[in-house]
Amino acid sequence: MPLFLKEYFWDVEFKNIDLRKRRIYILRRIMEYGDEKAVSWMRDNFKKAEIKKALVNFRGCSPKTAIFWALILNIKKEKIRCLNKSFR
Repeated sequence: MPLFLKEYFWDVEFKNIDLRKRRIYILRRIMEYGDEKAVSWMRDNFKKAEIKKALVNFRGCSPKTAIFWALILNIKKEKIRCLNKSFR
């Protein structure tokens, strides 16, 4: 992973993050905290279906982030776990 992403992984040892094993974790961090450069990298390195799946099952997502990505990815809000009333 490129070093410019390090700021989004402040609580772990960045050099030990395995892109192949921690894909969902990486996606969620970038979706929640990433800037344009990080999001561009994410879109170049992850399939759209993988990004959608991460969002739908994202439990710790802020409502603002979830709604933003739902619009970008054309996903109904009802399908996103963290926006579900029973989940909150």
